[in-house]
Amino acid sequence: MSTTVTAVALERGREAFRAERWGDAYAELTTVNHETAIEPDDVERLATAAHLLGRNAESMDLWARAHHDFASRGNARRAARCAFRVAQALMFKGQAAGANGWIARAQRLLDECGDDCAERGYLLLPTALRFALDGEGEPAYAAFGRASAIGERFRDPDLIALGRMGQGRCLIRMGEPARGVGLLDEVMVAVTTGEVSPLLIGDLYCSVIAGCDEIFDLRRAQEWTAELTRWCETHPDRGPYRGQCLIHRAELMQLHGAWTEAMDEAARAREWLLQPPAHSAAGAAAYQIGELHRLRGEFEQAEAAYREASEWGREPQPGLARLRLAQGQTDAARSAITRATGETRDRRLRPPLLSAQTDIMLATGDVSGARRTADELARIAKDIGAPLLLAMSAQARGAVLLAETNATDGLASLREALAAWRELDAPYDAAGTRMLIGLACRRLGDTDAAGLELDAALRTYERLGAPRDAARVRELLAPPAREAPGELTLRERQVLALVATGKTNRSIAEELAISEKTVARHVSNILAKLGVSSRAAATAYAFRHDLVSART
Repeated sequence: MSTTVTAVALERGREAFRAERWGDAYAELTTVNHETAIEPDDVERLATAAHLLGRNAESMDLWARAHHDFASRGNARRAARCAFRVAQALMFKGQAAGANGWIARAQRLLDECGDDCAERGYLLLPTALRFALDGEGEPAYAAFGRASAIGERFRDPDLIALGRMGQGRCLIRMGEPARGVGLLDEVMVAVTTGEVSPLLIGDLYCSVIAGCDEIFDLRRAQEWTAELTRWCETHPDRGPYRGQCLIHRAELMQLHGAWTEAMDEAARAREWLLQPPAHSAAGAAAYQIGELHRLRGEFEQAEAAYREASEWGREPQPGLARLRLAQGQTDAARSAITRATGETRDRRLRPPLLSAQTDIMLATGDVSGARRTADELARIAKDIGAPLLLAMSAQARGAVLLAETNATDGLASLREALAAWRELDAPYDAAGTRMLIGLACRRLGDTDAAGLELDAALRTYERLGAPRDAARVRELLAPPAREAPGELTLRERQVLALVATGKTNRSIAEELAISEKTVARHVSNILAKLGVSSRAAATAYAFRHDLVSART
């Protein structure tokens, strides 16, 4: 390539960079880089373009090269900034020792030159992050604040945003969520108005969504995701989403019933996070994939995904316990969810486990155990006040009241849950609530309302592609294979009546003065005779045939 051609390609690359056409910038600058030694400014541009195109390993090498080039020319500030970029990439990959080495090198360069500059603020960020990860909220908040103040003094929007983001996350963990999310909102305004550099968009978005997750602020997460998506559509050559960002997007898509899109996002996240050196967050992506397979009735694929999640250190619960329940392995489901809930002390992580434990306890006939877990979930939901938790709690409370034969109060709670799920645009969860509402209406004698609710749940499950849930609703809607209650023995009718009141096998054994093993055998025979597969369906049969009062 001639000198003239090289100069033209170099200028085209610089122009593409200024126009934020990252693909063109990368192609042109890479071509020139292969032909001749480019200036450190252009190496830094190439590193930025590579990073935004997802070429992580290449971008790290280029920033390291730019660091050395700037340092050799005596430009300590630019060298320090490039060193920070390398350290930031290493921190994301979980390589703390390497990141610390690059930060120390950058700090030494700045100390040697004695410059007072914005780069000193960037070097405060890893220390602040370490404080935060160690649970030292106040020192972390102070360090992030110092970084932000330096950013303001040198008018560096990126540094200001990073500092305020860190402060907001600290405030959330320190029990001041209102102040914390205020700072997160301020940062996201800077993101969506183009005030921060493209390099930070993905990281800032992920941090905001993670902060929302900590306080179950689903509405805010949805709002900023929608806003950022709209903004990205007007900037198609920007690549703000990284692996963990994609996981958050997949979770929201799943909630909204866009399961195909959610699977695509989760798979992209997994692929991104497995790029060498792989990041442990790949476990979270694998778990999300497992959840989607489970909902779609693809149990073998779900189990494989949960196993992969566990290999990466991600607890596969409550998804794996729900899978075992769907497979009919009730003892395994109960043991798994009880173990996971018992080990999890952080209140922020307990609600999904408590919700699953309530469902599993009810499915195994342990109404008193379900009451305890639902009550704890209600206390957490009340303390945090997040709509998502209030919806989960109302549904759990309604299901327990229904099992306790208090259909009237149970129906009121379930109506509350349904309104909350609709507000959150969560069709799968709403369908589950409508199924319970249908059972409550049936117990109250309103068969027309019961049919309408069950039909609505069935249509939603069919639309979403949830075959197992749809089959369960069809089972509740269809007449039992054997309609004549006389085919049950007297003892089986007694056991069925007690099952329908929500009693456990142990409670039934005590009331009828028989062994728990005998009760289990009777329950198995009842399900076989009625042609149903669950206690819920047998309960529906009992109410349909007015057997609930049968005791003799």
